[in-house]
Amino acid sequence: MRTDHDTWDITTSVGSTALFVAAARALEAQKPDPLAIDPYAEVFCRAVGGVWADLLDGAALEHELKSEFGSHFVDFQAARTKFFDTYFTKAAATGVRQIVLLAAGLDSRAYRLDWPAGTVVFELDQPQVLDFKRNALAGCKPAAQRREVAVDLRDDWPRALREHGFDLSSPSAWIVEGLLIYLPASAQVQLFTGIDALSAHGSHAALEESAPMDAAEFAAKQEAERTGVMSEHRSPFFQLVYNERYEPAADWFGARGWQTDVTPLPDYLRAHRRPVPASDSEAGSMTSTISLISAVKG
Repeated sequence: MRTDHDTWDITTSVGSTALFVAAARALEAQKPDPLAIDPYAEVFCRAVGGVWADLLDGAALEHELKSEFGSHFVDFQAARTKFFDTYFTKAAATGVRQIVLLAAGLDSRAYRLDWPAGTVVFELDQPQVLDFKRNALAGCKPAAQRREVAVDLRDDWPRALREHGFDLSSPSAWIVEGLLIYLPASAQVQLFTGIDALSAHGSHAALEESAPMDAAEFAAKQEAERTGVMSEHRSPFFQLVYNERYEPAADWFGARGWQTDVTPLPDYLRAHRRPVPASDSEAGSMTSTISLISAVKG
């Protein structure tokens, strides 16, 4: 279960979910028709080794990412990656040169996107997560100036960001990907408030958001994880998330002068010719609750 001051590395707690997601991106890249290609996702998996490397070599046949749920999860990660890659490309085209990756995890966009000259990518995350990424990519050169900001997003991260050279007078582009579910509602509104306060006119924001589950259903899933046997490659997901939402992000930002656009994940999957899982399946119950949101500050 989560605590107020818990921390993690890349193989434990919330950090391990970033590794699971990176593995999904690496599997997507192996397809003949990938929606998005992240060559660094495989680098991360092989840096950890074990089942994560076996998975990419086709040896970990019992891995959850090889299940029916896993197949849909890989599609979900491919769609999510493409959505946010496209978002950043459009933001950069408007002249934005400050990029902020909140809970950067194993996001490799500082290395793999074609950033214009003068772009600075700020990566905020737990110190041990940033240490792992730096070591895993030691031989790789980022495509933009990359600045690590080791901070817990439940703490005063706006101050830490400013101390690392963030310019309040220049527009910025923010990403909140795979993050909100790991924050209590109070921290979510603090996060939104920080983004809004630090964003100059013309700034962009993009978020992934999930609607909370029914409380009884969520409690049952948590109990099933506590009493069940977890494999070495699966994190106790429902014990890591808060299942809280302060306010829908589009409503919150819209009320503060941001122009918002909401794309339900099933619609995005259909638009890119990827299957939408049945609503009564595990993958379907997850997919149906997720929206991809983009916003521009007027």
